[in-house]
Amino acid sequence: MLRNHFKIALRNLRRNKAHLLINTLGLGLGSVCAILIFLLVRYHLSFDDFHANPDRIYRFVTEQHRDNISYANYVPNPLGKVFREDYTFSEQVARIATFDGELISVNSGKEIKKFKEENGVAFTETAFFDIFNYPLLQGNIKTALIEPNTAILTERLVKKYFGSSNPIGKVLRVDNRIDLRITGVLKNLPINTDRETEIYASYTTLRAYEERFARDDFWGGMSSSMQCFVRLKPGVSRQQVEKVLPAYVKKYRANSKNVHHYKLQALSDIHFDSRYGGVMEKRNLWALTFIGLALIITSGINFINLATALAINRAKEVGVRKVLGGGRSQLFWQFITETGLLMIVAMVLAIALTFVALPYVNDWFGSRLSLNPIADDSLAIFIMTLTLVLTFFAGSYPGLILAGFKPVEVFQNKVARWSIAGFNIRRALIIFQFAISQILIISMIVISSQMRYARQSDLGFDKDAIVMLPIGSGSTAMTSHTLKNRLNEIAGVKQVSLCFTAPTSRDDWNTDIGYDNRTENEPFKVSVKAGDEHYVSTFGLELVAGRNILPSDSVREFLVNETFVRKLNLSSPEQLIGKTISVDGGEVKAPIVGVVKDFHDKSFHEDISAICIMPSHDLYNRFAVKVNQTNLKATLAGIDRIWSEMYPNEVYEHEFLDAQIGEFYETEEAMLRWTQVFACIAIFIGCMGLYGLVSFIALQKTKEIGIRKVLGSSLLQILWIFGKEFSVLILIAFLIATPLAGWLMNGWLQNFTYHIGLNSWIFVLTIGATVIIAGLTVAYKATIAALANPVHSLRSE
Repeated sequence: MLRNHFKIALRNLRRNKAHLLINTLGLGLGSVCAILIFLLVRYHLSFDDFHANPDRIYRFVTEQHRDNISYANYVPNPLGKVFREDYTFSEQVARIATFDGELISVNSGKEIKKFKEENGVAFTETAFFDIFNYPLLQGNIKTALIEPNTAILTERLVKKYFGSSNPIGKVLRVDNRIDLRITGVLKNLPINTDRETEIYASYTTLRAYEERFARDDFWGGMSSSMQCFVRLKPGVSRQQVEKVLPAYVKKYRANSKNVHHYKLQALSDIHFDSRYGGVMEKRNLWALTFIGLALIITSGINFINLATALAINRAKEVGVRKVLGGGRSQLFWQFITETGLLMIVAMVLAIALTFVALPYVNDWFGSRLSLNPIADDSLAIFIMTLTLVLTFFAGSYPGLILAGFKPVEVFQNKVARWSIAGFNIRRALIIFQFAISQILIISMIVISSQMRYARQSDLGFDKDAIVMLPIGSGSTAMTSHTLKNRLNEIAGVKQVSLCFTAPTSRDDWNTDIGYDNRTENEPFKVSVKAGDEHYVSTFGLELVAGRNILPSDSVREFLVNETFVRKLNLSSPEQLIGKTISVDGGEVKAPIVGVVKDFHDKSFHEDISAICIMPSHDLYNRFAVKVNQTNLKATLAGIDRIWSEMYPNEVYEHEFLDAQIGEFYETEEAMLRWTQVFACIAIFIGCMGLYGLVSFIALQKTKEIGIRKVLGSSLLQILWIFGKEFSVLILIAFLIATPLAGWLMNGWLQNFTYHIGLNSWIFVLTIGATVIIAGLTVAYKATIAALANPVHSLRSE
C-alpha cells in the first residue's frame, strides 16, 4: 500500500509541474528562514553556557544616578578586593583589566613581527580561570599568572606568532612598553563566548602598564577597561550581596554627588542587556522567532490555497477510487504522502539555500553560524520536526477535502458547489498572509527611514572626509607636533587636529564637574573631549559665544556646549564666559572661553551630553585629518608613508570617521537587512497564495466568464470580477496590519532619543505597494481565464 502511495504521488507531482514548482519554492523559502532563525537564536542563547555553575557567576556593574540614570558594566578597581576581604559570600572574585587594540611585537630572531590585536590584552587575577572554564593546553593555571610579566595566550595566537615551535618561555612585547614571558597556552576560545581577548597577563603586571588602574585606593574614577566577576557560594542570592554593596558608596564615595549603585549582573544576562553592552537583546530574538513562525505558517497557507484550488481537477480521480472501494483514510494518506514528498524536495532546496545564505548572515550579525545536519543532532531533529509538522499542517486540510468528495456529486459535476463551503476559510488565510506581509513592509520602511535619518541628519559637526589616525605609543608633544606639521604639508590634507576622540565616539571620558568655586559638584556628569586649537575648525564646530581656545599642550582654557549651559540653568551662553570650572575630581581647573553649538556626541539612542573641550597633550591619542576627496588615494598613501616614518615600530591603520559613526547602528542595520529579506519572502509567498485563490475563483466562475464574454463583456470588466475580490481582502489585511505594525514600530522607535515619526505616508506606501504587487499577480491569472475560448467553457451546456 505504501509503495502504491509513493508511485501515485510521484505521478501526480510530475503531472502538476507548476504546482510542484510554486509550492517547492514557497515551502523551501519558508524553511530557509526557519532554519536560519533557529541557528541564530540557538547561537545567541548558548553564549557562555559552557562554564561550571553558570547560575552562580555574576559581574559587578554600576548604576549611576545623576540628573538621569546611566549604566556601566564596570566598577571602581578596589571594589573586588575589598568585597573579597570583607564578606564570605563568594567562592572566587576576579578583577580583570582589558585594553583593546594593543600592538604586539614578537622577535623571531631574523626580524621583529608586529601585530595589531583588536581584542587586546587582559591583565587578570588567577581566580578568573577558576570562575570561567577556559582550560590550558600547556602550563599550570594555578601558577602561570603568579609572577609579574607573565602571560598565557590561545593556541591560535601561538600559531600566528610562533608557527609550530614551542612558545613556553618566549617573550611578547606589548605596545612597546612591557615584555611578557609566555607561561601557558590556552585552548582556543569557543565561538559562543563574549570574552574575545586571547592574551592574558598577570594582574601584578598592570601596575607597570597602567599604574592608576592598579591602585587599590582608586575609588574616584572608573574605566570601561576594568571589570570584576564573582562566583557566589551555593545558597547565596544576588539580593543578599546587593544589600551590602551600598556600604562601599557611603564609605568610599561619600563626597560625591553622583550616587553610585553597585549591582550584580547574572552571567546569562551579559550577552543580552544592551544597557551594559550586550550585543543582542532578547526582544530581537523573539521578533525573529515570531517572523520565522509567521513565514512558516504563510508558506503552509500558500500550499493549502493552491492544493484546494487544484482539488477540483482531481475530483473524478477521487470518485473513481471511491467507486472501486477506496476509503476516506486511504485517500487522505495518499494526499499526505504527496505533501510529504513535496516537503522533502522543498527541505533539500532549503538546506542548499541556507548554505548559500549563511556567509551573508554571519557578515550581517557578526556571528559564526555553521550548517551540518549530519553532525548537529539538534539541527537534524529541528529539520525533521519542521518537515513533519509542515507536511501535516499543509496537507491535512486539502487531504480532508479530497477524501470528502462524494462519487455521486463528482459524476454530476456538483463538486464546485460543495467546495464553496471552504471558500471563506481560504479568504481568511489570504488575509492572514497579507497582514503578515504588510507588517513586515511597514517595519522595513520605518527601520530604513530611521537609519536614513540617523545617517543623513546634521550631527552638528563635519564627519565626511575625516581620517582618524592613532598617535604612536610613547609619543611626546614634540613628535606629535612634528608629525602634525608634516601631515599638513601633504597636498590633499586640509587640516589636522590632535585630540582624544572625535566629537562622536564610543570612547568616552565622563567626570564630575565643579562650577564657579561652588562647594559641591554639579548633579550631572560632563563628557571631556580633549582637543587642540584646531579641533573646532577641523570638525566644523560652531561657536555661539566667546572664542576658540589658544594653542597649548596643557589645560588653560575650556570650551563647553549649549547643553552644559542648560544644565546649569543659565539664560544665555554669554553668562558662562570667564567662569571657572574644574574636572577630574578638581585636579584640572581653568576658565571657560567659549561655547559651541550642541552636537551629537553619541548615537541617536542617547541624549546630547554636557561637554567640555580642553587642550591636553597627555590625553591625545588620535590625529584627526581632514582631507580633500579629490585624489584621495594619493593623499592616503602620503599619510601612510609619513606616519610610518615617524613610528617605525608601530602598525599603521586608519579609519574614516563616518565609518566609525556607522558602527553605532550595526544591530539596526542587521535587523533592517533581515526585515527586507523576510518582507520580500512574505510577499512572494503571499502572492503565491493569492495565485491559488484566483485559480480557485477562475475554476468556480468558468462558465460565468464564458457567458459574460458571449454577451460582450470586455477584458477589463472580466478582470474586475477578480480585482474586487482581492481588493477587499487586501484592505481588510491592511486594517489588521496597520495598528499592529504601528504599535510594534512605535515601541522600537522609543529606543532612540532622536527618531522619526510614524507618518501617514508610511502606511500609504505600504498599501500602495501591496496593491500593485498583488494586482500584478491577480492580473496574470485572471487574464488567462478571461482570454480563454468561451466555446470550451460552455461546451457542457
